[in-house]
Amino acid sequence: MRTQVEAPRHRTPILRRAAAGLVLVVAAVLAVTIVIHVVAAIFWTVVAVAAVVGVLWALKTLFW
Repeated sequence: MRTQVEAPRHRTPILRRAAAGLVLVVAAVLAVTIVIHVVAAIFWTVVAVAAVVGVLWALKTLFW
């Protein structure tokens, strides 16, 4: 028969919790950085395509 009313609770040590928090922060920063770079790459690709289309349109308007 048990003599204890409830089992003792084991809490996660503070250093492990801090390390887990640090890992989450680093992962979030990396994810945001990757998303920003992908959006920037798409933006500059669209700008380059628009510039080429603009130059081709201008050449067509002037010479054809």
